[in-house]
Amino acid sequence: MIRWRRGEVLQVLPSWPGVRLCAVSVPAGGGRADRAPAPPTTCRALAYTDLVGAPEVGDTVLLNTGALDMGLGTGGYALVVAVPDRLPEDREDPGHLVKARYTPLQATVLGADEQGSPHHETLRSAEGIDGMPVVVADLHSALPAVLAGVRAERPGTRVVHVMLDGGALPAAFSRILGELRADGLLSGCVTTGQAFGGDLEAVTVHSGLLAARHVLRAEIAVVCQGPGNLGTGTPWGFSGVACGEAVNAAAVLGGRPVAGLRVSEADPRQRHRGVSHHSLTAYGRVALAPAEVVVPNLPGFFGERVRDQAWSLGDRHTLVEVSVAGLEDELRALPVKVSTMGRGLEEDRAAFLSAAAAGRHAATLVDA
Repeated sequence: MIRWRRGEVLQVLPSWPGVRLCAVSVPAGGGRADRAPAPPTTCRALAYTDLVGAPEVGDTVLLNTGALDMGLGTGGYALVVAVPDRLPEDREDPGHLVKARYTPLQATVLGADEQGSPHHETLRSAEGIDGMPVVVADLHSALPAVLAGVRAERPGTRVVHVMLDGGALPAAFSRILGELRADGLLSGCVTTGQAFGGDLEAVTVHSGLLAARHVLRAEIAVVCQGPGNLGTGTPWGFSGVACGEAVNAAAVLGGRPVAGLRVSEADPRQRHRGVSHHSLTAYGRVALAPAEVVVPNLPGFFGERVRDQAWSLGDRHTLVEVSVAGLEDELRALPVKVSTMGRGLEEDRAAFLSAAAAGRHAATLVDA
């Protein structure tokens, strides 16, 4: 459950749009009155400015330190729940969609598909996505690599990220989205399900894909969860199961699903070495519609292993072997440093080359 702490803002740290990062002094042990005083500790705390306002030095803040105390990598911050002595002013939000529903920080947003939206009629009458290639990836860390592959094959392509709610719910948590937008690699973000904070809000991945195509004029959509993911080491208990459902959604809307494989040559967990069991389960058992599964043409014995593991998906899907020549240079040219599970390009080239190959293949389908 929630681990509550009260702290004092000592310093405002370098932040990014939608987020204010602070150094906060927190009494050890939670600062409860029935405990002996203990020296304070300092931690990094993250505030979503649209939800709680922008903390300043000297402010008292209420914190949720659960993920920080558990040592979670992606969630390694305390989260600011409120600035109780300086609450933000009320805002007149035009929308009626509630996301992060029935949690203490539920947010009201304007959905692209709701009746009060200027895009309601467009989305109400839209029947499909006109054969648009839809790249599906397990992890948010694949997004910049997919974009690198698209740029390698077809520079200037309009690509929109459709964000699932299996990881972070606020899009603002992703530091890379703004940098990818500024570099021209990404044309927008649609947050779906319980996720919020994108350029457009949608109720489902289906309406998110329609909004990406018909409102943001996407030529390619990239569907993946936000930063962070949930896995339990069991065959079905992981958030990436949603990749299979995304393939189904893209197909039923008349798109061209492109399944990106989650590949690693460095993950210490055997279930993720080579082709991850996440991809084999999501595409092999959850995706009922056929997709084009991109198999990166990686060199050596490891490349053979990936091709052998992907072979099992050929009964349901079309396997497409894609060259990775030149993609490493494209990855190095990105405005962000690629990282997955704490590993960069030097530590796990296969992970990023696989995602980039999916982007390269999707780009060849735009004019097909």
